[in-house]
Amino acid sequence: MIKEIIIAILWSISPFGEAKVGIPYGMFNGVNIYLVFVVCFIANLLVFPLMIFFLEKINTYLLRWNFYKKSAIFVARRAKTGSGDKIKKYGFWGLLLFVMIPLPGTGVYAGSIATYLFKIKRRKAFIANTVGIFLSSVIVWSTTLLTMQGVS
Repeated sequence: MIKEIIIAILWSISPFGEAKVGIPYGMFNGVNIYLVFVVCFIANLLVFPLMIFFLEKINTYLLRWNFYKKSAIFVARRAKTGSGDKIKKYGFWGLLLFVMIPLPGTGVYAGSIATYLFKIKRRKAFIANTVGIFLSSVIVWSTTLLTMQGVS
């Protein structure tokens, strides 16, 4: 069971799945449904401060290398043209809704990049990301639970 919890945590901090993958993984592998929710939510939540630190401190150093700079500009352009207009227009609520949607490409990683690009205040962005991650985790958790019970 410890192994499944660790793998669920790793999925929850991974940019390839976040809690959207960690929660179902843990639930389908026999981890307590409440424990897996709390652990995966907290693990996913811890990504925000790490990403902000990376973007504000390490990113500026890495921008000196041309390969990294081209990649960062590509990601920034995609972020601004995708849902960027809505996040910029609606601020806190736009960021919250963007992070809340349990689809690939949304979540705390994208929310952190949006926070950095649109210069949203960190405290406000952290609250928006927290509420968004929580609601996304509730959607994924309840859908997985219903699926396991054969309802959905």
